[in-house]
Order: sequence, then structure tokens, then C-alpha cells
Amino acid sequence: MQFTAQQLALMLNGTVEGDPLVQVNQLGKIEEAQHGSLSFLANPKYEQYLYTTAASVVIVNNDQILALPVKATLIRVENAYSAITVLLEMYNTLKLNKKGIEQPSFIHPSATIGENVYIGAFAYIGPNVKIGDNCKIYPQTYIADDVELADNVTLYAGVKIYFDCKIGNNVIIHSGTIIGADGFGFAPVGDGTYSKISQIGNVVIEDDVEIGSNTTIDRATMGSTIIRKGVKLDNLIQVAHNVEIMANTVVAAQTGISGSTKIGENCIIGGQVGIVGHITVAKGTQVQAQSGISRSLTEEGKKWMGSPAQPYSNHMRSQIVINRLPELEKKINELEKIITELKKGH
Repeated sequence: MQFTAQQLALMLNGTVEGDPLVQVNQLGKIEEAQHGSLSFLANPKYEQYLYTTAASVVIVNNDQILALPVKATLIRVENAYSAITVLLEMYNTLKLNKKGIEQPSFIHPSATIGENVYIGAFAYIGPNVKIGDNCKIYPQTYIADDVELADNVTLYAGVKIYFDCKIGNNVIIHSGTIIGADGFGFAPVGDGTYSKISQIGNVVIEDDVEIGSNTTIDRATMGSTIIRKGVKLDNLIQVAHNVEIMANTVVAAQTGISGSTKIGENCIIGGQVGIVGHITVAKGTQVQAQSGISRSLTEEGKKWMGSPAQPYSNHMRSQIVINRLPELEKKINELEKIITELKKGH
């Protein structure tokens, strides 16, 4: 990526203050940027770096007042934060703009491949797979029999999708994630061992879902494990068999959701949350990090915290009491001494 300040200003509907021909070829934080870098100032806390940065071009708000001389060329825009967001997206698009089918890769003759698709080296695409238009399948990805990918799906390197799973439009799945591995199903046998229960269902991921790296979503025993439209899953999440996560719910890293649990729409689940199986979590629920959900949460829009989880306000009051326990213990010990002395007096 190499642009002049003038070219960037045209893209962002901004005005140049300084050298319009100065070139940049990388992005950098204003406090760390080097010559040839493009940076931005949106937070007033970082204004001091505007006068010391080595960046060649800095994007600032139209109303930014300069207290000292500035070495960098400035691009003034209506909203610097929005402008840099546009450029980041453009930069990302250019970086990821791969096309064609690399070799060696394996595509089964019965697979159907859409238009404008990228398939990286060492990818495996099995029998009867259907891949829509504008999909990007990075190297070492495994797509098993009868999997369906809709349009604009991105599977980063090393993603594994087991047989029969269905992936919707505009889905992004990051490296190392596994979709459709067997659910954790075993039946105890009389001799103390366990017999494996075949997991014959699948995973259905609807449109506009993004899934982080090294997350696992298990296939259903029967039926489907379902991730509804707009759900965002972080890295290192375990979603067990027959779970259903409703639309626009977000789940942070290291959370585990046990089998057959239903998570409502627009929930926010913090990191390292544990959720037991066969329960429901109401729409709009917010669960703080490291909480344990051991029963159904039926009231919509409530905040929960702790393990076992309790209403957020109750938990905070409990914490105040817990923090006072050493003080209360001291008072109890003093009262016991007084009682003992009174008894001696009698």
C-alpha cells in the first residue's frame, strides 16, 4: 500500500495541510509511527504525540487546534476515528484480496465451486461440497463431504469443517476452529466403561457470523447445533452438541456452553463463563466474566455475576460484606473476650 496525502484526502473527503505529495506505505500508532507511516489523532489524551510523531501523515479532526508546530502533513476530516476505520477496512481488503486456486490442493470432482473463489494450497474439498461465490478458503483448510458454504464465506488457514455442516452468507471463521466434531456423548456400561453414542446431526451457522480462532462447535447428536444470524464468538470457546445461540449474541473467550442449552437473542456473555446443559438463557442477558450459570435465567435483560451466578447488584453487595469479613471477625473476637470476662465476674 502506497498513497500520497492528496490521494488519501480524496478518499476521505478531507483537506491537506502540508505537503500533498508526501507518501505513506504503512499504518502506525501516533506515539510509535516512523517516517513513511500514516497515523491519526482522535483521542485528546494523545495530542502531545502530534508534535513529536515521526509519522509522515496524520489524520486529525477539522476542529483540531495546533498548540505547537507540526512536522507531519495533516489531513483534516470531519471525524478522524471514522476516517481511519475506513482506511483500515481498505487496507485489510487489499491484504486479503486473494483469487484463484493454488496447487497442490484437492477438489473432489463432485464439488460445486462458485465464482471468484480463492482456494489456498493444501486445502481439501470433499465430495458433494457446495461453495458459493466470493468465498476465500485459505491453505490447509479441510471441508468434508456434503458441506455447504453460501456466498462471501472466509475460512482462514487450518479451519476444519466436518460432514453435513451448513455455513451461511458473510461468515468469517478464523484459524484452527473446528466445526462439527462429535458431541460429547457417552453412555455408561455396567462394567464401568462408556459406550460412544454416534453423533449424526450437524452444525448450522447462519449469515453474518464471525468465529474466532481455536473455537470448537460440536455437531448435534440428532438435529442441529445452531448459531443464529449475527452471532460473534471469540477465540477458544466450546459450544457443545445441540446448543442454540440466538441472533446477535456475543460470547467472549474461554467460555463453555454445555449441551442442549439455548442462549437468547442479544445476550452478552463474558470471558471464562461456564454454562451447564439443558437450560435456557433469556434474551438480552448479560453475564460477567468468570460466572457460572447453573440454572435457567428467565428474566430478560438482567445482569448476572458470580458462581453460581446471582443478580449483579446482589453480587456486588455480597462482595462488600465479604471484604468486611476480617473486620467483622476482629469485632466478634473482641465481643467473645468481653463475654468471657463478664462470665468470670459472675
